[in-house]
Amino acid sequence: MNSATSRHPELERITRALAGHVPTRAERDEPFSEAAVALVLHGGEDGLEALFIKRATRAGDPWSGQIALPGGRRHEGEDSLMLTAVRETCEEIGLDLGLHGKLLGELDEVRPRNPYLPPIIVRPYVFAIGARPTLVLSEEVAESFWAPLRDVFDPACRKEINIQFSSARLRRQAIGFGEHDIWGMTENILRSFEELWR
Repeated sequence: MNSATSRHPELERITRALAGHVPTRAERDEPFSEAAVALVLHGGEDGLEALFIKRATRAGDPWSGQIALPGGRRHEGEDSLMLTAVRETCEEIGLDLGLHGKLLGELDEVRPRNPYLPPIIVRPYVFAIGARPTLVLSEEVAESFWAPLRDVFDPACRKEINIQFSSARLRRQAIGFGEHDIWGMTENILRSFEELWR
């Protein structure tokens, strides 16, 4: 990452906030699997922006078609969840955070207790990059986009949406950004990050 990014005032503030943050770990009562995601930040002239993906529509994927952060499940023998986040980001969108990113810190783990979802614990990592890269999307990713945090966290973007899970219709909190609704685990992760960003 270039030095200009490290001098971005919002990134410097976030770095300090994450350094003082002790992330909450989810309870590891069986059964569960582990996963990691990357909240990738870029500091531009208009402030911080975050990278999002839209998952491809695939049968059997409970997060099919949702807006998400790049990431995925930990592989057996993988030394750390941070390496999981780096590997999955590279596989999904062609961005090598090991080469082009700077790890700023961790956020609170998320473990949904939802009977419609598999038992999973997700650990979010926050990275900064110096320039927007050219992304190469895998078949797991339908699209990617950057969103300014000031827009994502604008109270006017908060909304409620109806979600269809199997035969159940649920109402959930969401963040509206353009044509996209950000909800579920990703929305929870963003709310945790918003407390530090503010």
